[in-house]
Amino acid sequence: MKKVTVGILGEKKNLDCNIELTIKDSGGIEIDLKSRVEAFYGDSIRKLIHTELSFFGIKNVRITVEDYGALPFVIQARIETAIKRAIPDINKEFLPEFSDKCLYGSSRDRFRRSRLYLPGNFPKFMINAGIHNPDGIILDLEDSVAPSEKDAARALIRNALRVVNFYSAERMVRINQLPMGLLDLEWVIPHNTHLILIPKCESADTVKQVDEKIKETKNDVFLMPIVESALGVINSYEIAKASSNVVALAIGLEDYTADIGTPRTKEGKESFLARSMVVNAAHAAGVQPIDTVFSDVDDAEGLRESILEAKSLGFVGKGCIHPRQIRIIHEAFAPTEEEIEKAKRIVNAFLQAKEKNLSVVSLGSKMIDPPVVKRAEKIVELAIKTGKLDEGWRNNE
Repeated sequence: MKKVTVGILGEKKNLDCNIELTIKDSGGIEIDLKSRVEAFYGDSIRKLIHTELSFFGIKNVRITVEDYGALPFVIQARIETAIKRAIPDINKEFLPEFSDKCLYGSSRDRFRRSRLYLPGNFPKFMINAGIHNPDGIILDLEDSVAPSEKDAARALIRNALRVVNFYSAERMVRINQLPMGLLDLEWVIPHNTHLILIPKCESADTVKQVDEKIKETKNDVFLMPIVESALGVINSYEIAKASSNVVALAIGLEDYTADIGTPRTKEGKESFLARSMVVNAAHAAGVQPIDTVFSDVDDAEGLRESILEAKSLGFVGKGCIHPRQIRIIHEAFAPTEEEIEKAKRIVNAFLQAKEKNLSVVSLGSKMIDPPVVKRAEKIVELAIKTGKLDEGWRNNE
């Protein structure tokens, strides 16, 4: 007999379950369920367990389930992981039905001001993450997941992508470093993943490997390489240009400062050159530059200052590790009144020239280049999104 366990111990096990599974030689199926919601959902949980065991052809097993309010997609993922740990050569997937609320798309130029990291093996953080309205939600398979739990996190993230309502947030997954990351892609790409974050990216070849693997699945998925080393900084332009599916280039400063052998400071002087190079590489390649996370979740003012500095350098977004950071990020990246008024004048001049079939756009005596118009249009769009400008602003002029 082979016994395996799956689940989370400690305080974070709410909305999760622990599974102990023993494959037997005979004796049929024995289920020992201990659940907080036994009175309401005990029969449904047992039915789900029987259905999944039958799907994988398991006829002789003892399974103990300690349920702490886990939703069905969580129980399904935990049982599948236990079965595959016990019988590694099983290659089928037990997939929950896709929710209609998970089937929306994304776009290349959408706003990516905030991206909220969620540890991939803790379902309690996933279930309500969308109500905080981040621009993107990152289901993380890399640093937040222990090596022994990568398989469990893959199954859980895959199921979450099929079931959890993220309220129109861009659906992102951070894979592991290659080559493990290529296996991660097999689990997450077919389930309406919008964007893959490529950690510790140091070369264009890494991006190309990820891109080719995704193409094998015949899916269109955006890419966001994360530059986290001195070599990655030096190669940042080549990384940003490695694939037409790259839409953003991010920088991660915890690993970068470790790589160059210096502590990361709040002032950030040690990373100024690296951040500037990543910003210039991103803009030169026509993709969005995204700043690193701010790790002190209790320092709201420090976060705001960090965002304003990032904005002044040319970044258009920032990572966050707690929902309370999202509002501050959105507020700080919002355009100022001065920026909005200037953008309105430029957009008006462009629209007037277009209405008159003029090939040249000018504001007063100054010519306006297309990139300036494009930036002004994005400022107007962001001002509308953040409520600083009415959608019918031009008619109200």
